[in-house]
Amino acid sequence: MTGLVVCVVVLAVAGAFGLLHRRTSGRLKVRGRDEERRLGAAELGAELGERATLVQFSSAFCQPCRATRRTLAEVADMVDGVVHVEIDAEDRLPLVRDLDILRTPTVLVLDARGRIVRRASGQPRKADVIAALGEAV
Repeated sequence: MTGLVVCVVVLAVAGAFGLLHRRTSGRLKVRGRDEERRLGAAELGAELGERATLVQFSSAFCQPCRATRRTLAEVADMVDGVVHVEIDAEDRLPLVRDLDILRTPTVLVLDARGRIVRRASGQPRKADVIAALGEAV
């Protein structure tokens, strides 16, 4: 009987964790640690956009990174002055550590001055990216 109770509790906790993870993955949010952080062309390896920059941290075998790349490229093409920059996390480990990037894809939305406005861990939805750009522009 005790084994059954333990099994049910473990399944309930795992299910709750899965739902929470699914709900928060890809959400563009503000982190207090990012408020004063600015990134420049030297750190990114590319010029900032006139109005905003979408920075994507990816890795070679990351399947959601491919879909995120397409989404961010579409948004950058739709909105004038917005640039999409993709950074290979494995090649830029000091920057990844400095920005506290824990998984790929991670997307940063920067304003024209390079200030981090929003961050998403996981694959963001196109509508959420567009809404975050509204705040950056």
